Amino acid sequence: MSEQNQVLEPLKWRYATKRFDATKKITKGDWQTLEQVINFAPTSYGLQAFKAILVENPDLRKKLRTCSFNQSQVEDASHFVVLAAATKVTEKDIDLYMERISQVRGTPASVLTDFRKVMVGDLVNSRTDSEVKIWAAKQTYIVMGMLLMAAAELSIDACPMEGIEPAKYDEILGLAGSGFSTVSAVALGYRHAEDIFGKMKKVRKSRDELFVSL
Repeated sequence: MSEQNQVLEPLKWRYATKRFDATKKITKGDWQTLEQVINFAPTSYGLQAFKAILVENPDLRKKLRTCSFNQSQVEDASHFVVLAAATKVTEKDIDLYMERISQVRGTPASVLTDFRKVMVGDLVNSRTDSEVKIWAAKQTYIVMGMLLMAAAELSIDACPMEGIEPAKYDEILGLAGSGFSTVSAVALGYRHAEDIFGKMKKVRKSRDELFVSL
């Protein structure tokens, strides 16, 4: 297989899985890889202003299904991840990040002073909490895209889900007052043999319709 096909074939293979085989589970090793993908996904400033909540409790999944328009993926998928964005960023959050950079890279705190000022100026002094929440939510979609691609490369099916009620998710997951709120979710596992959507051709725009050269 050519290098180009190694990139494209997983994308052609994957689809938003509508029905999972509840008897098939992602291996521990594959899941650990996907966790690392989530951790290494790029985010603005590298701040990682989000939480990835792995919901394993069957009772919680059942409750979440009721506020997910009864989509079966919530309960039947091997793994179900809720992506929650930070509702605000504080100077303490930024200082903790600076400390982490110093520890990991051995960078003196004095070298990070200007970087800290930029982040504080942008995320603390210049944006409202509502604007920060929108900014942080955008980061979760970068994470989601990376997760979907990596899962496909491992031949693991996935379904990105926005058809949920975030406020009710927050209530069920106990996120009130945590500094994070639900944005979306991703169900992961293996497609059911009877999921007809897995056999359908992808419908996409032509190159000329999609791309513009200036």
